[in-house]
Amino acid sequence: MEWIEIFVETSQIGLELVSGLLYQYGLTGLMIEDGSDFEEFLQNPNREWDYIEDELVEQKQKQPTGITFFIRDNVYGREQLSDIKSALFSLKEQEKEFDLGTLKVVVKNIKEEDWANNWKKYFKPFAIGDKIIIKPSWEELEQTTEKIVLKIDPAHIFGTGTHETTQLCIEFIEEFVKKGDSVFDIGCGSGILSIASLLLGAENADAIDIDINAVDVAYENAKRNDIDKKRYCVVAGNILNDETLHKTYSSKKYDVVEANIVADVIIALSEQVPYYIKKQGTFICSGIIKQREQDVKIALEKNRFTIIDIKYKKDWVAIVSRYDG
Repeated sequence: MEWIEIFVETSQIGLELVSGLLYQYGLTGLMIEDGSDFEEFLQNPNREWDYIEDELVEQKQKQPTGITFFIRDNVYGREQLSDIKSALFSLKEQEKEFDLGTLKVVVKNIKEEDWANNWKKYFKPFAIGDKIIIKPSWEELEQTTEKIVLKIDPAHIFGTGTHETTQLCIEFIEEFVKKGDSVFDIGCGSGILSIASLLLGAENADAIDIDINAVDVAYENAKRNDIDKKRYCVVAGNILNDETLHKTYSSKKYDVVEANIVADVIIALSEQVPYYIKKQGTFICSGIIKQREQDVKIALEKNRFTIIDIKYKKDWVAIVSRYDG
């Protein structure tokens, strides 16, 4: 198994917040580079050294503060990295009172564009649930099937279907999305959840993501699946703090709201989704690690959602609830 070395540049203040986020994604063995540690070392009056080379001092002083971690060089690793990038963007938006640094993500041992193409050889067609087969746009099915074939090319955006949270959501979408439903996909990424909903019979879907690149990617994937823009609308923005977007979607009422993000965002959304969903509508959410399951359930119930079902895969949780407001 090959591994990719990733470095996230942050500030001294951001080290704890970013470390906590990475731990949520099951990443351990983090290597933390804190520039202030070396300065303290230089200023230490009890130091036991007489001389340090100028070249080493210059090298250490130029070294950015940040965190290094490793992910697997395969489809899952690429999916995980895309998810982490989105979560870092959300973290910076939510913690604006803190200087978290750039939160720039650097793939250190190979060029990111090379890796972004290399992973494709590991991404093959596979089934999710009872009704859907995910097919990469560059692959062909070896045999005919009666299942719905969802053609996808996520580019650099989260949403290949290989991640446990995406699979859990699609399994619930198969079960709860009905013919003629209206769907709102929050944090749409590649568009995989809303496109799956449309292929399963939803009448129309709106989708939103904080990453502006997701708009083109989701539309391209919709086109691959013969879904036109009359049924599917994708925009970029942060619905949690953009009042204009909030008003736009509050004027609509959806049968199903879908959100595969992270626990903290789901908790925040639990207060806003009631503005977007019909009474007795269905809220499908995932991106939740097991340790945060109870926090999410409490937030949902506090905002008049009744938990209908919960599914688990590895360390991940998906929750379906009904809005009783």
